[in-house]
Amino acid sequence: MRPPVPDPGDGPDPGDGAAVPGPPLPRLGGGWTVRAAEARGEDLDLVHRWMARPHIAEFWHQAWSREAWAAELAGQRAGVHSLPCLISRDGTSLAYVEVYRVLRDRLAGYYPCHPHDLGVHIALGDRHRVGRGLGRELLREIARGLFDADPDCTRVVAEPDARNAASTRAFAAAGYRPLGTIELPEKTARLLAHPRPSACPSAPYAPAPGAA
Repeated sequence: MRPPVPDPGDGPDPGDGAAVPGPPLPRLGGGWTVRAAEARGEDLDLVHRWMARPHIAEFWHQAWSREAWAAELAGQRAGVHSLPCLISRDGTSLAYVEVYRVLRDRLAGYYPCHPHDLGVHIALGDRHRVGRGLGRELLREIARGLFDADPDCTRVVAEPDARNAASTRAFAAAGYRPLGTIELPEKTARLLAHPRPSACPSAPYAPAPGAA
């Protein structure tokens, strides 16, 4: 189970981002479509089924009951921290993605985030598609779509498990830059960031003190 999100009062000064809206749906193209995942029906069934698959459960640690996932999705949909999404291509559901505001996430304590930074968690439902280029294509499209959806967002970040070599390679191939290694309660993670293409190449992306 992912540790609970800390109260915003325990992280960055809320005055720096209290007015920042919740995470947006990425604006996808190229045959990709996205929708916010419903906490019921087919969406709930799909997320619950995927999360129990070994290649996802190994790194997500969220092979929960259907009831627990219903509560999780409903809670995300009701807040402004994270947005659960289902992504399809040409009509086939392929991935579960959580888009989150770093400012309202525990990750804010690990690097100097901007109020509009967005983060992503991604799970490809079909293990046979892992390592075949689909992930990197999707990650690239998600970053582009999030920059389109939030003009004030200058980088999209991720923190995959350091043991998940396939995920790290996919992020790197999609344009995410390494910022270092961080220790989270349930994993050692690679901190990665995809800068907005128009951002200055020399802009600093230094991790917070303590990141390897």
